[in-house]
Amino acid sequence: MLSIDPNKVAQGDLHQYLLGSVAPRPIAFVSTLDEDGKPNLAPYSFFNCFSSNPPIVVFSSNRRGRDNSTKDTLHNIKTTGEAVINMVSHDILRQMVVTSIEYPAGVSEFEKAGLTPIPAEIVRPFRVKESPAHLECQVQDIITLGEEGGAGHLIICKVVRLHVAKRVLDENQKIDPHKIDLMGRMGRTFYVRASGESVQSIYQSVTEIGIGYKELPESFRTSKVLSANNLGQLASLTALPNKDMVETLKKEDAKISNLLAAENPVQALHAYAKELLDEGNEREKAAVVLMLAGM
Repeated sequence: MLSIDPNKVAQGDLHQYLLGSVAPRPIAFVSTLDEDGKPNLAPYSFFNCFSSNPPIVVFSSNRRGRDNSTKDTLHNIKTTGEAVINMVSHDILRQMVVTSIEYPAGVSEFEKAGLTPIPAEIVRPFRVKESPAHLECQVQDIITLGEEGGAGHLIICKVVRLHVAKRVLDENQKIDPHKIDLMGRMGRTFYVRASGESVQSIYQSVTEIGIGYKELPESFRTSKVLSANNLGQLASLTALPNKDMVETLKKEDAKISNLLAAENPVQALHAYAKELLDEGNEREKAAVVLMLAGM
């Protein structure tokens, strides 16, 4: 592996290695007002949610590497203590990118990007009408991490009102990831779209104790067919199947009889088990198939 000493690499290169590694990152589309009430809108990908009770989100406004200057967003937040964090969906991606241009202070990025400012309910900065979700925030703290180019300012925000567009909700009034269609930031010029086939539903109980990797039979762990992800699925089982389950499947599943008659039945059974695991929620049956292969 390439080994990088943060103290011996150029700051700009280190920045990109970090951003390329810690990815994808959600994008905070931050709206603020200056002391004269003029709006500012800028994107930040050092952003995430850190608490739901109280509701806390944090983003970082970093010093510019080339001249060590700070951004209008930081100035405005220090002045007013308020912000609206808007979510970036695919349909406003390129408009968001326009707001990353360093326009002079006082210039409205809403106007430059063709976005619509609408009033918030509690704080003074505007919401972005075209965004599918808005977090009205009161700033709790600003933690300065350094004084040189690239140093961040952690802006800790308490969410005092949350708005979600009804168009992105499912029948249970929950956010549908395909409808909200959010964008994430990678390193350099790369972005990622969090919808469609990129979104996976993975259920894992945190209270049911899985047997773990080491308790899997050696025939599972040394399989030339199963992937590391497949073994992770099996490691989350609460128990391995017993002999009765194996014998029942052998008698009742016609496909098993065909696989046992294959030229290489072990490989065939492992391939069938992988197929079951890759389909999602067939861990127990896949484990039975694998136990049968090992008998």
